[in-house]
This record gives sequence, structure tokens and C-alpha cells, in this order.
Amino acid sequence: MLTASAATYRHIQVYPQDEGFGAEVVGVDLSRPLLPEVLSEVKDAFARHSVLSFPDQPLSLDQLEAFTLQIGRFGVDPFIAPMPGHPNVLELRREPDEKATNFGAGWHSDWSFQAEPPAATLLHSQVVPPVGGDTLFADCARAYDDLSPGMKTMLGRLKAVHSAGFAYGTKGVFARETEKRTMKIIVSAEADKSITHPLVRTHPVTGRKSLFISPVYGNGLEGFSQEESRAILGFLFQHMTSDTYVYRHKWKPNMLLMWDNRCTVHFAEGGYDGHLRVMHRTTVAGDTPV
Repeated sequence: MLTASAATYRHIQVYPQDEGFGAEVVGVDLSRPLLPEVLSEVKDAFARHSVLSFPDQPLSLDQLEAFTLQIGRFGVDPFIAPMPGHPNVLELRREPDEKATNFGAGWHSDWSFQAEPPAATLLHSQVVPPVGGDTLFADCARAYDDLSPGMKTMLGRLKAVHSAGFAYGTKGVFARETEKRTMKIIVSAEADKSITHPLVRTHPVTGRKSLFISPVYGNGLEGFSQEESRAILGFLFQHMTSDTYVYRHKWKPNMLLMWDNRCTVHFAEGGYDGHLRVMHRTTVAGDTPV
């Protein structure tokens, strides 16, 4: 049973998870433009809890886009075809007869291979299957906090290599896929390019440090051999996704979920073969990790 946040809010009610990572927000109607004071409280709760769920929010595509723009300008979503007439909305759809692996089945921070990765992702549930389909989130800020001083010192000097090649590259997972998939994935040589970001980034709003790397888009460490990179990153991946730091989100119809890509990674579980699942997704533009 969630209890009210210790923070004082006048216009919304916030019910955090036990560790404060992840919270449910009620008392707000996202189908209409939020008043400045309400929007300010939503953004404050987002900074505090990193993952926010808004239940009972039946939203049209136009309303989803409008609320996204209240959080920030749209991010760029490469390698997936958007919905017709809505270039900033992706439909994450899996039909009952699909056998392909569910989309998002690997720990990642959305589009971390971009020069300016998205600050936030918003996902709105349209059709929720009766079983499976949970989304897991890992708190990369608390995972960093719990590292030893020596490890923090070492990691603070490192840069990680990010690339979309493993998933969307010319020899990536989707390029080799043989099963039918409803979502239109765009395999591209552009995905094989790489970029470096600090392995430990500082959140531009809260000032907290967090690990910024994932198994899906993390290609190694700058200046390290692949063997050395695997040793360091393997430890970090196991550490940051351990149960201690994970929040498991269970979906309901007409629920909006918003998460912070700057300090979390997430994993989309399957387990709903034979059932339709439909979600609509937008992203909010971010800045260069520092």
C-alpha cells in the first residue's frame, strides 16, 4: 500500500514506492493543459522519484503530444517508423500471433547513443494484456551512491562508448530477425556509429550523480580493451540491475508512465504471448551528458 509523499504538494497527490524510486500521481487531469503551479509540482515529483505513473488518464494522441510538450520539446526517435500523422508518436504494438521478442526486452536508457539523449520518455497504455508485460526500472543514482569511494573515483574519469548497432545496425538483432513484427523497425548503417558519454553523469536538475550505461547500447569503455571493458561493465550491469535498485511497474489501461532516462535504465518484460498489447510513446529532448 503506497503512502503519501513526505513532500508537500498543494495541487497533486503523490504516492511513492518504499525507496522513493517510482511514484503514483493522482488528482491531475492530463487531458487538459496544466496550470503553471500544477505543472511545477509534477516536475518536482518527477525530479524526486524518476518514474511517475498517472492512472486513469484516457488520452488521445493529440492530448499525449500536448502533455509531452508541457514537459519539454520532442526528442528525436530514430530507427522506428512513427504513427501516420503523428511524427513524434511511436506505437509499440504486439499482435496476439506475434512470435518475435517483445520490444524493449533488454536493459537500456532510451537512445543513449545520441549526442543529446532524451531526458524523458512517456508511455501511454492503450491495450494491456491480462498477463505479463511489466516494465522494470533500475535506479542508477542510488546504485552509484552505494559504490565504494575507490570505485567512484575510478569511474568518474571514464567515458563509455554508446551505439545502436547491437539492436538497429546492419548486423544487429533486428537485421537478423526472421519472425514477423508489427512494429516497423528501420535497420540502418547510421546505427553502427558510436559516441562517448561520461560513464557517470550529473543530473542537470537534481545535481545527483548516476551511472549512465546499459547492456543494450553500451559498447565498451574509451581507452580500454574489450576484455577490460567487459569486466568493469559486467560488474556495473549486475550491480545496478540487482533487486535492491529495481522497481517493477504493473500496467493498467489508460495509464501514463513517465521516466527519466538520465538516471534510470528499464527493461520491458514479455509473458503475454497470445494477447494484444498496444502502447503509445513520446520522448522529451535532453541535453549533452556531463
